Order: sequence, then C-alpha cells, then structure tokens
Amino acid sequence: MRSQTTSRPRSWLDRPGLLLTDLYQLNMLQAYLEQGMTAPAAFEFFVRRLPAERNFLVAAGLEQVLEFLLTARFDAIELEWLAKTGRFSADFLSYLEGFEFRGDVDAMAEGTAFFADEPILRLVAPLPVAQLLETRLLNLLHFQTVIASKAARMVLAAGGKRLIDFGLRRAHGAEAGLLAARASYLAGFAGTATTPANLYWGIPIFGTMAHSFIQAHDDEVEAFRNFARARPEGLVLLIDTYDTERGAERVVRLAPDLSAAGIRIFGVRLDSGDLGQHARTVRRILDAGGLSEVSILVSGGLDEHEIGRLVGSGAPIDGFGIGTSLTTSSDAPALDCAYKLQEYAGRPRRKRSEGKATWPGRKQVYRRYDGAGRLAADLLTLDEDAEAEGAPLLRPVVRGGRALGATPALAKVRAHCARELARLPERLKALGEGADYPVEVSRPLVALRDKLDSEERGHA
Repeated sequence: MRSQTTSRPRSWLDRPGLLLTDLYQLNMLQAYLEQGMTAPAAFEFFVRRLPAERNFLVAAGLEQVLEFLLTARFDAIELEWLAKTGRFSADFLSYLEGFEFRGDVDAMAEGTAFFADEPILRLVAPLPVAQLLETRLLNLLHFQTVIASKAARMVLAAGGKRLIDFGLRRAHGAEAGLLAARASYLAGFAGTATTPANLYWGIPIFGTMAHSFIQAHDDEVEAFRNFARARPEGLVLLIDTYDTERGAERVVRLAPDLSAAGIRIFGVRLDSGDLGQHARTVRRILDAGGLSEVSILVSGGLDEHEIGRLVGSGAPIDGFGIGTSLTTSSDAPALDCAYKLQEYAGRPRRKRSEGKATWPGRKQVYRRYDGAGRLAADLLTLDEDAEAEGAPLLRPVVRGGRALGATPALAKVRAHCARELARLPERLKALGEGADYPVEVSRPLVALRDKLDSEERGHA
C-alpha cells in the first residue's frame, strides 16, 4: 500500500490556498507591515482595452472570487513552508497565521456587459490584505470573463440554436475546463459535456459517443445498437466515422428495431467534412426514412464565425458542440486587465505609466438606455458623484467581510446575461471588429486626474 504523506496538500486543485500567489505579493506585504502601512486601500479590477474582435465583454467569476475571499486563510502546511524558506520574519509569519478578509467589495453583477476602463469590481481592505488578494482574484475574474465573452459571441451567432461546451479535453488544466463550463452556460450555452459541472452548479450535461466506440466494433450498425441499448435516454449517434451518408442510412434502417424496444433516437452528430452540405444530405435521408424528429448536432473545430456562416446558409443544423475555440478563447485568449490601487489612506492614487495610466479614486459606472431599452452610453465617474445620471452598475456585495445576501443562483445570472445581450445595440452584436460604444469620463474625474498630475509635477 502506498504510504500517505502530510508534507503537502493532496491536490492544489482541491483548495488553492493563499500561498497560490506571486512571490512579490509576499515581499511587499512584509515591507508594508514593517513600515506600518496598514491603512485602508481601494483596488479596482478593469480591462484597459478590448481585444480587436470584442465589441463588448461579459463580467463573470464573481461567485468564485467571493468564495475565495470569504474563506482565504493560510493553512499549517503553507505557514510551515514559508518559515522554512528563511525569507520572512517571525512577526510577518504571525500576521499571516491570523490573515482574514474583513473588507468591502462592490461589483457588477455576473453576466453584465461592460467596456474598457470600467471597473467590474472594487475591493477595500487594509493595504496588506488587499494587496495579497490580487493574484488569485485576477486569475478567477480574468479567465471566466474571457470565456463568457467568447461564449456570448457564439450565442449571438447561433441565433437561438443549441450550443454545448465540448472543450474540457483542450482546456488549459482541470480548473480551467470546469470554470469554462460555468462561464459558457452563464453566457447562454445549453450545457456542457464536463460532468462535474452538473454536480457543482446543476448545469445540464450532454454526451454522445466517440469514433473509437464505432471502430472497436466490426460492424457500424452493431455499434449503434449496442450503444443505444446501454444509453437509451437522449440517444445521439455519431454517424461520420466511415461514411456520413451511409451512416445516416443505417440509422434509418435501425430505427424501427430500436423503436420496438422502446428506444427513441434523439439525434445524430456530424464531426467532419463540409458540415453544411452533409447536414442537408443527412436531413433528406432522415426525413425520407420517417425520422424528421431526429435532430442534427455538428462539431469539429467550430467558432462563432463558422457558426454564423452555417446558420446564415440555412443549413438544417439544430445544435453545435464547441470545443477548443471556446475553452481557450483561441482568437483572444487574454485580456489586458489590471487590479490597481486607486486610493490609499483616504487619498486618491493614480498610476501614470506610459500606456498604462489609470483614472484615480473610487469609481462608479452609470449606464443609460435609449427609448427601445438598448444600451446607449456609459459614464465613468467618481463613486461620490451625486449628479451622475443613469443606473449604477457596481453594487455592494460584501461589507466587513460578510456577504450581503446569498450568491445569485446560476440560472438567475444566466437570465441576466440573456437580457444584457438582448439590450446590446445591433452594431455591438456583430462579429466584425471596430464597433464603438461611448464611455464618457465625467468632469469631476478628469479634474481629479489633473489635480493629482499637477501635484506630482510640483513634487518633482
């Protein structure tokens, strides 16, 4: 029997702890504490600029961020390792042992459409606490926002047809695959093939069959029959292992026998070749064989552009299985996002680095709508701006380390995202790049920026 060890966690994926951070965070924390720099600090997460093919982004990942914040602790194994490195003082390690988040969080609701420079989360806590949380918070918010934003484009391109996440096997790790299932469902996908997504969040799960199952049999029809008997509910047969049209004909011949056994064929899947043309031929074969109720699902290297092309061509496709392009967001796998200090010890702060300057102070985003209820313009302003017009997008979610109510159910978040997509102007729904959306910067915010810059020049 293999011996058990207690020298390290069984798996970091089971519960990533606070040690899952960048070394420079710990280095800064020790320096902050040595200098007594523990006054309240406000940090904000935002995206500096949108990728070329993103006319909007979808906020996602807040639920996982709150789970992290409200349970963030250093465990004994992590503290023991930190002590052994010899990098940190005893006083610092004692501080880490009692680490706990008791700060405030304001955030946009998950599923909200947002744009460049708009903070989707603000965190206020003592400076060392707010600083240490940066890496994991960025990690969680960034990834799900990337995937939800990609998935939303596919949802818009599909025009109401069913989309299923098939991307776990190509995702960049287990956590990424699982969170991609959540983010894509949030954005409007019908479900996922990633099994634990149903266990954790109740996301519908779907599964067909692999080519290997067909190849393992000496006869394709026998493979179909054996799979149908083993999995009679929601039966979908993969028909392009050898010859797509012949596979469809075999499904037609097999259907009466399965029906007599009480087994209904729900659909067939196509995974190769000219999917539009194959779908037309297969639809004719199925309809002629009395299987007009059998749906056609396609997969195989699809992205939003190919989905849009197939839908626009009128191909008789009922649903799409999407893999690599979704879970890796292959055309825009990363956002130019940041978690930056906006206020410390009651004083607004501003980064002036070339190409990376920030708007100072605690901010709010107000959204205005046109007469048809569509997004018209946003206003980026100071949180205390009493004259701003529109609906405020950042709302309180945590105060003093306590959540202000239960996390919204994923179904509610999904419904909110659907409303957000429906309210987008048509130019933002298009897959092409370059559509603009007005985000106005308020006069008080501009004045604060100019004041801080003037003070900085005076110090220089």
